[in-house]
Amino acid sequence: MTPAEAAARAERVAPALREHLPPTPFVRYGAFSDELGAEVLVKCEHQQRTGSFKARGALAKILTLTEAERAAGVITASTGNHGLGVGNALATLGGHGIVYLPENAAPGKVAALRRLGLELRAEGNDTGVLEIKARAYAAEHGLAYVPPYNDPDIIAGQGTVGVEIVEQLAGASLDAVVVAVGGGGLISGVAAVLKKHLPGIRVYGAQPAVDDAMAASVRAGEIVQVDAGQTLSDGTAGSVEPGSITFDLCRELVDDWVLVEEDAIREALRTVIDTEHQLIEGSAALAFAAASARRTELAGKRVAVVSCGGNMSSSTLVAALA
Repeated sequence: MTPAEAAARAERVAPALREHLPPTPFVRYGAFSDELGAEVLVKCEHQQRTGSFKARGALAKILTLTEAERAAGVITASTGNHGLGVGNALATLGGHGIVYLPENAAPGKVAALRRLGLELRAEGNDTGVLEIKARAYAAEHGLAYVPPYNDPDIIAGQGTVGVEIVEQLAGASLDAVVVAVGGGGLISGVAAVLKKHLPGIRVYGAQPAVDDAMAASVRAGEIVQVDAGQTLSDGTAGSVEPGSITFDLCRELVDDWVLVEEDAIREALRTVIDTEHQLIEGSAALAFAAASARRTELAGKRVAVVSCGGNMSSSTLVAALA
């Protein structure tokens, strides 16, 4: 899949998604603008239905399935947000879903998945392994598998974030965009669209320093496993699936990788809560922290930060702010 194909797919699916998912705000955050000495515009996916951009990709993929395929059962693997997106899509379109999720998944996300009527299977804590198990189960039983990122339709759905940013800019300039990266579906879609319309834009991929599978893979020139530690950015946690189409897209589209320490993620979370009164999750705070880490080169520029989600439990929040 080429960047041009990813951008075209995102633009084609955008009208269908808009029937079910209204555009999210794209607004200036004053405190971060002051800190960076830049114009920081935030794409508020933490205000998206289900609390995450993942609702987009899941809906885009499930829209390609027949009613019979949805009724037979849709399988996925998720740390929480993608599963919520699948559950929301099935609640909208009809169907049954099974989610493989890590045993250490955030309790609030698990409770939300149950409320959507999804069947949950908790096995281990490596999302890469869970994806393999979920794919195998789907193949064995002839059911539809909805990948969390490694799929052209998923990438296209996430790319509608970029489509909306272009529309909301209304012809204004944008110098850079900062996006949190796990498996790479979001940054692949967003960067493909933005570089099509704003070819001079610089794309920053943010990853936790303790769990940087995609950045490490790009450095190595092939998908590699990393010895990951626990991170507040649980939405980006886990290894990259072997053969993922997002790997080549990230190699081509991401201009710079920013590895962020946990203390910086917590500080960014605290700043957003204190100054904007918005509850975001760790993976969104990761993107803000990465922008702060590049404040010198971003000074005087117009910068978009994708605030990718807001699904954080009260217990995780208390621990993060302690």
